[in-house]
Amino acid sequence: MPSFPAAFTIAVAAFASLFSAVSAYQRPPPRRNLFVPRRQDLDYDSPEQVHISLVGVDKMRITWITEDSAPSVVEYSTSPGVYTNVVTGITSSYKYALYESGNIHDVTIGPLNPDTTYYYRCSSNSARNFTLKTPPAQLPIKFVVIGDLGQTEWTKTTLKNVAKSDYDVLLLPGDLSYADFVQSLWDSFGRLVEPLASQRPWMVTQGNHEVERIPVIHSNPFTAYNARWHMPFEQSSSNSNLYYSFDTAGVHAIMLGSYIDFDTSSAQYEWLVADLKKINRSTTPWIVVLLHAPWYNSNTAHQGEKESVDMKAAMEDLLYQARVDVVFAGHVHAYERFTRVYNGEANNCAPIYITIGDGGNREGLASKYIDPKPTISLFRQASFGHGRFEVVNTTHALWTWHRNDDDDVAVIGDSFWFTSLSSDPACRI
Repeated sequence: MPSFPAAFTIAVAAFASLFSAVSAYQRPPPRRNLFVPRRQDLDYDSPEQVHISLVGVDKMRITWITEDSAPSVVEYSTSPGVYTNVVTGITSSYKYALYESGNIHDVTIGPLNPDTTYYYRCSSNSARNFTLKTPPAQLPIKFVVIGDLGQTEWTKTTLKNVAKSDYDVLLLPGDLSYADFVQSLWDSFGRLVEPLASQRPWMVTQGNHEVERIPVIHSNPFTAYNARWHMPFEQSSSNSNLYYSFDTAGVHAIMLGSYIDFDTSSAQYEWLVADLKKINRSTTPWIVVLLHAPWYNSNTAHQGEKESVDMKAAMEDLLYQARVDVVFAGHVHAYERFTRVYNGEANNCAPIYITIGDGGNREGLASKYIDPKPTISLFRQASFGHGRFEVVNTTHALWTWHRNDDDDVAVIGDSFWFTSLSSDPACRI
């Protein structure tokens, strides 16, 4: 894959001395940016940038792009090469300054059986065949969590390490492509992640790099993100693709928007109140929240930002009172795990906060931490990598953070067993 043109390259900051903390691990140096071109062997009506996402408990959205017009049709079955089911969807596109996207196809298939492999093809194109696997209907279930992914050689290593793991759903708390107004980078990102995103559902929320608002030239924010990454917000009674929730195998996942109104009078806040009230802990004993800008952070990067401070002030009580189990965030390009914390203090009935903004972005690692380390921060390290969250049963889950030591091995840098708050008599509401 050739490097992205130098005109758009942003220099990665040089790394200084190790932070004061838990490990003598040597932080990895920066690596080059990537640009993934369109495959020359594909016709202009061939599907590319294929990715899938959950829609309700038994449906899947399949999204892909073609350069020329092609039918918005998905054919699928549980047998390879025998496509007994045919579903038609919709086609859209968008313009951004001088850029015009290809045809974005959006088809929802189902009902599908849980924990089952399906074979499918898009636009009736026999040259490209895909497989997907649905999540289980009941626990256990395995998640991969990656923030601030970007498109660098470190991104490529992270994705290669993820591909070696056995997981059901990928969760991404914002900052996907780092296109930053250069729309061809959205296409490059779609091609980069297609090998994984076409096989397992990717559930994402937006970060600051998805805003892409330019005064006068392009005043509508999140245009590319909303057009390319349609999440199932309608199914959770949200009026915005920027915040939504979904249930899968005993886990209720809430995806919040750090860069859309979140104060107590906002539509997002009112939606969150209503969504939390609907949760039945007897059927969904686990609650997971993802957002981009972390509410707790002992890194020197991104301190004092309103998306963190003000959103925490508006919404922290809601998550605490609902007994949310864990909050995953990105934005800070490093890894950090906090204890259960509420209002700045350790609290056994509060969420665990984890920052996982180290997927591989081009801006480099956030290598400086506040010294001394706050007592509520249990582990912190600046390294690229990803996390795995395995919900074993209604009471226990295993979290592991895998740092990218090199191209071939993902080393476990941190691990922790969770106990669900719904199973703790002292925390029951």
